[in-house]
Amino acid sequence: MGIYSFKLPDIGEGVVEGEVVAWHVEIGATVKEDDPVLDVMTDKATVTIPCPVDGTVRTRRGNVGEILPVGQTCITFEVEGEGNSTSEEEESEPVVEESAPEKKSKTKAVTPPAPSSRGGNSKPLASPAVRRRAKEEGLDLSKVSGSGPAGRITHEDLDDWKDAGSPVAAAGHGPREAKVGTTEIPVVGLRRKIAEQMHKSYSNIAHFSYFEDVDVTNLEELRQHLNSTRPEGAPKLTYLPFIMQALVKALSERPECNAHYDDEREVIIRHEAINLGIATQTERGLYVPVVKNVEAMDLWQTAAEMGRVTNAAKSGDASLEELSGSTFTITSLGKMGGTGATPIINHPEVGILGVHNASDSAVVRDGNIVIRRIMKLSSSWDHRVVDGFDGAMLVQILKNYLEHPATIFM
Repeated sequence: MGIYSFKLPDIGEGVVEGEVVAWHVEIGATVKEDDPVLDVMTDKATVTIPCPVDGTVRTRRGNVGEILPVGQTCITFEVEGEGNSTSEEEESEPVVEESAPEKKSKTKAVTPPAPSSRGGNSKPLASPAVRRRAKEEGLDLSKVSGSGPAGRITHEDLDDWKDAGSPVAAAGHGPREAKVGTTEIPVVGLRRKIAEQMHKSYSNIAHFSYFEDVDVTNLEELRQHLNSTRPEGAPKLTYLPFIMQALVKALSERPECNAHYDDEREVIIRHEAINLGIATQTERGLYVPVVKNVEAMDLWQTAAEMGRVTNAAKSGDASLEELSGSTFTITSLGKMGGTGATPIINHPEVGILGVHNASDSAVVRDGNIVIRRIMKLSSSWDHRVVDGFDGAMLVQILKNYLEHPATIFM
């Protein structure tokens, strides 16, 4: 038998380190080549590292939340044959036997866990080992609340669920018990990256916001017509592809809004390409996949590429290239609606557009009350480099295109 030492590989895109966000194997586990070993969070994406060999896990290095440099041994295996390292080399580095993604108070008052708040179509987050155990024990993961990072279900969560019994059955019997104890959830992985980026954006950028209502009645008629006559295999159109194409024209007229601001050099960098980031909520948190060179696409290509990159982000398959390089960002609140928001700019960009849902509203036209389909837009701008007039003008230009959709394609 030999020892195989596996070092954190070069993930590419200039990545020099990664944060451990989940382990998929335990000490002593028997694994096969290509089995998932651990999840590592880089600046942009979470990458699942596969097992390089068949063997038995001997050591692991790195707790959840710990940063590992590329090239550092992260796991060792006992394998058939000679392996690739000596036991002396393998034992010269610190060994982490257990990771501790969360700490729970040890209060033993048994109360049923709160039912999961995930939507009915959301896939529960859990490691393959947890999923296998749940299947073997007949446990429905959709009913279990996860206490791990990003709501990941742990073995301890399964234990708590079994000890407390079904909360649905328990809810109808006897008086409710007062709850005690706390749960500490470390800010790690994507949640840490989001926190760092939001703090950087809000601390460095002097935000100002601007709101507007847009009459999209004509746009809705065009959207429905195009969907009913769309080519075979073409994606169904939402409002976003139209907004993206309208932004191409609006940003071309107001190039100061399609820019980055380099804080350290105090330089404004205007971009010729229009690369639109699409803020996308996933089970793991918020990602911003990027549709590159929208100015070179037609409406159908825009819709198809937007669907591709956002689906890749939701499934966890998006590459670093697909998650970087945006020059302007759109955040859509979709069916949640709302009357307004103050979106935080995606640093180092200088503007962001918030899109709310469209709904029928009573409005006055030529002295008469009529029903029109109204969409609310929210925007935020970096007031250090974008004057109030410039940001407002961009939104007004966009409004004009959306209210007269034929002009988007002229």
